[in-house]
Amino acid sequence: MSPGAIVRTLVEKGIKLAALTDHNTALNCPPFASLCKEAGIAALYGMEAQTMEELHVLCLFPYLETALDFCNTWYDLLPDISNRPEKTGDQVYVDEHDEIIGEVEKYLIISAPVSLDECAEMVHKRGGLVIPAHVDRPAFSMMSQFGTIVAGAWDALEFVRPQVLFEVPPVRRIMLPAPYPVTTSSDAHYIEYIGRRAFDLDIGDLPLLKADGSVSLEAVRAGLAKRVVNP
Repeated sequence: MSPGAIVRTLVEKGIKLAALTDHNTALNCPPFASLCKEAGIAALYGMEAQTMEELHVLCLFPYLETALDFCNTWYDLLPDISNRPEKTGDQVYVDEHDEIIGEVEKYLIISAPVSLDECAEMVHKRGGLVIPAHVDRPAFSMMSQFGTIVAGAWDALEFVRPQVLFEVPPVRRIMLPAPYPVTTSSDAHYIEYIGRRAFDLDIGDLPLLKADGSVSLEAVRAGLAKRVVNP
């Protein structure tokens, strides 16, 4: 799951817009940025943050520098618990050639002492998107931690099975507290999972990229607005 392998797979599967969101870190985003540019793939950068409620939230930014700034701030907030590679695996970050250039010292599969609402505020102050992840999953999700979908300043909600919103008769009906765009994603932890839950983002005639090469969040939000589900 190196950035190089990820980008090659994105090209093979014809994916045009992708985000790299490692757990509680964005340190593999720099090579992802340069490789996506070479491959003609629009890229978002960020992380899958784990909040104090022990749920996951996608924090996405159009600019690499902003994602790394958020990463540094978040990392400083994480508990000072060292990773033990012999027990919990390596936490490396690499360059464009998949060469290891460093290893994260703190254990990353842990919660920061930051609430979901506080996390959203931190991301929005930096101009990013906040999408609570896999909200219908039985672990590290709104449903597992809160028992319901909660309202907040979310730019979208990511579902593993968005069809649960529409099942008739409802097998496991989930109600939304307000209208929200609904997305899916690969949540790929293995290379073969990339693109398994891709979706079309209809941005019409809007350009996906700005003049500086960054993803236009205006276009992304316009596409998300077409995916709003009313409660």
